[in-house]
Amino acid sequence: MQDSDPTADGPRPLLPDSLRRLAAWCALLLLVSGVVYVGIRLCDEFRTAVVPVLLALLGTALLGPLHRRLVKAGVQRSVAAGLTCVAVAAVVGGAVYIVVAALIDTGDEIVASLKDAARGISEHFGAAGTSLDDLASNARQLLGKFGGSAASGVISGVSVVGETIAMAVLALLLVFFFLRDSDKAAGTLRALSPRGSADTLEAMARRAFHAVEGFMRGTTFIALIDALCITVGLLVLDVPGAAGLGALVFVGAYIPYLGAFISGAVAVLVALADRGFVIALWVLGVVLAVQVLEGHVLQPAIQSRTVQMHPAVVMVAITAGASVAGVLGMLLAVPLTAAAFGVLQELRTRYGDQEPSPEPSTDS
Repeated sequence: MQDSDPTADGPRPLLPDSLRRLAAWCALLLLVSGVVYVGIRLCDEFRTAVVPVLLALLGTALLGPLHRRLVKAGVQRSVAAGLTCVAVAAVVGGAVYIVVAALIDTGDEIVASLKDAARGISEHFGAAGTSLDDLASNARQLLGKFGGSAASGVISGVSVVGETIAMAVLALLLVFFFLRDSDKAAGTLRALSPRGSADTLEAMARRAFHAVEGFMRGTTFIALIDALCITVGLLVLDVPGAAGLGALVFVGAYIPYLGAFISGAVAVLVALADRGFVIALWVLGVVLAVQVLEGHVLQPAIQSRTVQMHPAVVMVAITAGASVAGVLGMLLAVPLTAAAFGVLQELRTRYGDQEPSPEPSTDS
């Protein structure tokens, strides 16, 4: 029996299968990029409502284990959520107070040390027009020209501070409600899900939340170790404000790479202002040693068990978050990326291993 003509079933497609698949993936990528861009624009427009929700989710992921332990101990869910929120408010408020007090106490000395360093550099190189007197006179001229802009900047700064405080209070209240009603989250999600997709959406949400919870738990543990090590080093070197600088290291650890750099630089400047150049070098050595310990021991041992992301992905996420929302974007970028990776892993687990069933043979 002769084989049938392969062109008899229909016209031959204009493009080969490989190009059609590439075009389909490009169309999907453009669609996803458009949805993400519109979502980012909407979040920016409604940031006073979106940011507290995101911060509350991070706080819930971090404080969830403590709340569950209190509930298991027999404490009512509302009381346990309230105690948890009071504890976190006390810890965060105390850390901010210690950091600000330490920086205020050594602020004048830091500025004086920086002026001495700048004066020494200008005298060594002797570049015309770069002396401190020239810089001061130029600064006075700029302040005289843009005094109105500075005043408006102060007013806008006050409004930013008020907006930040309002968002922080709203985030704390949302943490309370999220912790109290966390047992109803799965049922609410299933009730709002389209028919037939409840199991998939619940699995994706659980995987994303577990990824964020793992990131927050691992980052907090690493931040605590870094803060303790640097605080002990500063106490041994008799650097003033060691507790405040350790608290700054702890807070800065939630912004990978950049937070450690900023907090370490502040510690070195404080040591330079109060103890001199040699002690500042010792503090720099302590900071670098702690960072090496974090990068080669703590990160592989802790974060690899909680969330797996390549350092390049982390740096790209931080850069993108900074371009969208500044420091707050850097804080939220990595946990949101971890949640996205968790969703992708769940989708790959559910649908990636499915192979298309073979078509029935038409041979006679």
